Formats: sequence, structure tokens, C-alpha cells
Amino acid sequence: MPTDQLRIMVYRHSVFYSPLIAVVAAGFLEEEGLTATYFPKPPRRNQYEMFRNDEVDIMQAAVSTNWDPLSKGDRDIPVHFAQINQRDGFFLMRRGSRDAFEWRDLEGTRVLADHAQQPFAMFKYGLHLKGVNLNRIELSNAGSPDAMEKAFRDGQADYIHLQGPAPQQLEKEGVGKVVAVMGEVIPPVAFSSLMARREFLRTAKAQAFMRAYRRSLRFVLESSARDIATAEASFFPAIPVDVMEAAIARYQQLGTWRLDPTITREQYDMAMDIFVHAGIFKERFPYEDVVVRFA
Repeated sequence: MPTDQLRIMVYRHSVFYSPLIAVVAAGFLEEEGLTATYFPKPPRRNQYEMFRNDEVDIMQAAVSTNWDPLSKGDRDIPVHFAQINQRDGFFLMRRGSRDAFEWRDLEGTRVLADHAQQPFAMFKYGLHLKGVNLNRIELSNAGSPDAMEKAFRDGQADYIHLQGPAPQQLEKEGVGKVVAVMGEVIPPVAFSSLMARREFLRTAKAQAFMRAYRRSLRFVLESSARDIATAEASFFPAIPVDVMEAAIARYQQLGTWRLDPTITREQYDMAMDIFVHAGIFKERFPYEDVVVRFA
């Protein structure tokens, strides 16, 4: 019987993070004698303060979230110990159902882009790699992903930039067509990962979580998209299983997840390159200050 509780907090909730969701939903934690409380980061709460107050054990975030406090000299922050995604998982969807798409088609259009720091930096970097003139696009910031989806439904843009499964749901309803995914443009990158306090990583509970997480990674790599969607269905009560399946299958094809959860130096440096290119940071932050290699 499960005997120990984990508190898992997430920045985003999407099938893009299936390795983390499945570790709870598919019972891998229970096999290690663990239960979990899985919850979104409360608005207006500082995640580092929550860690210091012992309100959370593990958080879904990105290595880039550590760079702002490091730039201000704050080193009392969690470290990243396991990768979730090595690809950008944002889809680009166009209104209508025309088949042909060229990246230059974005010029002269209105795009609802996710303006959160990391997805927006990577969106701009992807357009740069494709030779798209960003100044010729009307970029619209509608706020949260839900607000973006509503704005697109209301006809407020020609394109929208969202994680799955929202684009697959819009496509099913005939609102638009997915024409690209940013992860096909941007090289493998330290996109999202798990972070925790160093003290927590020295515990038996952390070791048990990591054993379960490795099994979850194997599950999302080797199982059918339908089986993964079915296992995770209770985490997405408003989304049909076939829509989840379509998004998960696309992420599998993209090579979003890999069996080794190590956050590599090469993928960390790629994320750093993208943020420097975007002008968010001028200095670079050492890998060892952000990442630990957790067995």
C-alpha cells in the first residue's frame, strides 16, 4: 500500500508532459509505495518561496526558470535533475484547411503566440531559423492558453501557437489545421524538466520517485498513443481520448521524449543560446549551477 506522499507542482498541464503525468496516472508511483498530489502552480505565488516553505517536493519547470534568480545573485533555488521534453512541443495552427504551408506565409498575418518567456523565445528563434521576418507579423498576446484558444475561436487571428492537445481539439472541430510544430525546426533542447531541492534529492523518497519516473519514460516511449491517452484520461476530463491520442502520437513521432532522463550539457547550451539570441540574458549561466546528474 502507498505510504509516502509527494507534492508535485506544475507550470503547465498538457499531454506534452506525459512522462510526468503517467508516473502518477499509470500507477508507477504506487509500485514504489508513493502517492502524489499533482497541482498547478498557484497564481501570484513564487515557486522558490514555496520550496523554501516546504510546500512542494518536485516541480515541472525548465532550466531557464533558474536563470532569472541566478542573474540576481540568488543561489538558494532548486536544481533540475530529470528531463521531461527534449523538443519544443508547441504546434502552429492556421485558420481554415488549406494544405500547403510555407513559413513565409506568416508574414503579413496576425499570430496568437504564447508570450510566456520560454515558448516566446523559442518561437522567435524558430522563425529566425526559417528566415521569417518577425517585424512583418502582427503578434498578439491574449494571455493564458485558454484565453488564446477562445480568441482564436472568436476569429481574432490567422494563426495560433499552442501545446497539444488544444490544437488537435480545434482541428477536430474544424476551426483550423495544424501546419507545423516548432520542435521540427528547433534542435533538441532542454525544454522542460523536473526540479527539486538538493536536500530532497538525497532522500529515499527521491530515489523511489526516480525509479518510477524511469518506468514512466519507458511507458510513453514503448506504449501506443491510445494506451497512454487512456491511462491519462482522468487528468483531462474535458478532452476526448481520441484527441489526446492524436497529440501524444505526434509527440512520439517528434522524438519529444527519450529513455535517458539526463539533462545533457549540449541541450542545456542550446536553451541558453536561444535565450541569448532573444536578448533575455546577456550572460551565460554554468550548467553545474542549474543541473545535477541524478542516478
